[in-house]
Amino acid sequence: MDSSNTHAVLAAMLAPAFFLTATASLLLSANNRLARIIDRARTLLRELADIENEAERALYERRIALQRRRSLNILRAGQLLYVAISCFVGTSLAVSVDTFTGHRLGSLPIWLASAGVLSMFAASLLLARESTLAVTAINEEMDHRPGKRKPD
Repeated sequence: MDSSNTHAVLAAMLAPAFFLTATASLLLSANNRLARIIDRARTLLRELADIENEAERALYERRIALQRRRSLNILRAGQLLYVAISCFVGTSLAVSVDTFTGHRLGSLPIWLASAGVLSMFAASLLLARESTLAVTAINEEMDHRPGKRKPD
């Protein structure tokens, strides 16, 4: 293999690293968000145990249900981000193997890269949805805080 071809193969193997970096950043953010959701759900569950008023209990049950939806969105996003990471690593490996086998893998590296990008895209949509749910949750809590003045 000549040096220009070697450099081209190395460049093709390293290209998914940019996607890996972005994916890892999103995954770190998603895991931090999941930890915060879990903490909030645990707090709500502790508070729920002390509530006897049925209307207030129902309010807390709705808040807990919202946290559950948020956590499931984040979980799915995290799973998709792990799939994306696997696809991007697989892309790099496939480019290398494809070169050494005389380009017998065909379009496999392209399919792996595409699957990684699609997984990252789907995860981003779920993260955006979770952000919307987070704002919904905080707005609901502000609207029902104790001692809130009723609008005139």
